[in-house]
Amino acid sequence: MRLINYLATVPDHRRAQGRQYDIGSLLLFSILAVLSGATSYRKIERYIYHHRHRLNQLCKINWKRAPAHTSIRYALQGLNVNDVETAFRQHASALQSTASCGSIAMDGKVLRGSFDHFEDRKAIQVLSAFATDSCLVLGHIWMTDEDGEKCHEIQAAQAMINALDVSGQLFTLDALHTQKNG
Repeated sequence: MRLINYLATVPDHRRAQGRQYDIGSLLLFSILAVLSGATSYRKIERYIYHHRHRLNQLCKINWKRAPAHTSIRYALQGLNVNDVETAFRQHASALQSTASCGSIAMDGKVLRGSFDHFEDRKAIQVLSAFATDSCLVLGHIWMTDEDGEKCHEIQAAQAMINALDVSGQLFTLDALHTQKNG
């Protein structure tokens, strides 16, 4: 199945009257815009405007014009992050079922520029699982709670392994995970 089909399953928080643009296409186009260098809602709007005909053909839709940057912002900011992550994991799982996993590399990283001096928040940390043979990111787990305190990477890795529901796979992790008590 295509990524847009999984993105279409993300619950749309907008009222029925305000859904001129379907959430699956809007998410996919926004992702493509960001991958192409868009760094703001206005740039996402410009990307969709310039590539609308090609995007319409790609997704078999008929958008007459690009959504306004305010519409894009409202639609994206109201999404539940966990619902979007679930859609990506389902898509990765479908891709993974057709490909060999080999080993799964897991590593925690600090997201650059995610700290907030004004709110006195520490940087956000995330643990990622990567299938080495298929070059596919299988999932992410945030290692920073709402208070900005870091959760331990060992517990995050165990939660990720349980969430991925993969058995018989070789996992590679940092030396940090060799501790007996974690």
